[in-house]
Amino acid sequence: MFTGPTSHFFTSQRLRLHYVDWGNHDKPPLLLLHGGRDHCRNWDWLAAALRDDWHVIAPDLRGHGDSQWSPDGHYSMAAYIYDLAQLIHQQRLAPVTIVAHSLGGNIALRYAGIYPETVRRLVAIEGLGPSPKLLAERARLGIDERMRRWIDEQRELARRTPRRYASIDEACARMLEENPHLSPEQARHLTRYGVMQNEDGSYSWKFDNDVRAWPPYDMPQADIERLWNRISCPTLLVYGKQSWASNPAEDGRARHFRDARVVTVEGAGHWVHHDQFETFLQLLQDFL
Repeated sequence: MFTGPTSHFFTSQRLRLHYVDWGNHDKPPLLLLHGGRDHCRNWDWLAAALRDDWHVIAPDLRGHGDSQWSPDGHYSMAAYIYDLAQLIHQQRLAPVTIVAHSLGGNIALRYAGIYPETVRRLVAIEGLGPSPKLLAERARLGIDERMRRWIDEQRELARRTPRRYASIDEACARMLEENPHLSPEQARHLTRYGVMQNEDGSYSWKFDNDVRAWPPYDMPQADIERLWNRISCPTLLVYGKQSWASNPAEDGRARHFRDARVVTVEGAGHWVHHDQFETFLQLLQDFL
């Protein structure tokens, strides 16, 4: 009989953060990191396929899923990286293999540059962050303008109340709008674990709306590229052919990695691991 994962919690910067563990503690550790406004159970299909050969752990990032929200509504890359470092440190997972998507990939790539000795292999699905073109446009704005925009965005988010859906089906329909590549079964599974029921019986997404805010500043791009260059393990950078994301093999970012291969998957958008699951699974198994 199929059994799902068990829920656990760890503490990072006084926040109670959640993760699921798929068992087989005697197997090599495999960490799965989700993207922004997502949750750890989005990896269930991949975890089920790999659980016999790996000790699979999937955390909810702070402000996401069943992890606590940041009390000040601030979500910095430094904090996300600290959370990942704490999970690996507290659970003694190093050297660990990491598969990460989008925001999770951005976190994992930087972590692997800070602690290259702790990562055995790394797969990042569209995880390098904004394209060079977007970064250049942003750099043309002075810090005063970036701060003004961030303050305005924070105020707007403070006025915004979580959207309420009358039923799981209504929330599921919104999930399918966001990613039309999903099957109805995938969308319902992702919705089931991605919502909480409110006191009035309606449903809202679990993530903190403040995770939407674009921070006014980050590490300098040169520092990020230096971290990419410090990654010593084999790295696979996966992109969807139909995605809006910029391909690092074409925009020049891949040159900052010592040992990275870029693969583009046909028929997939931003969520390659959902849109073309069997293709991604085979790609991942060959790499691992």
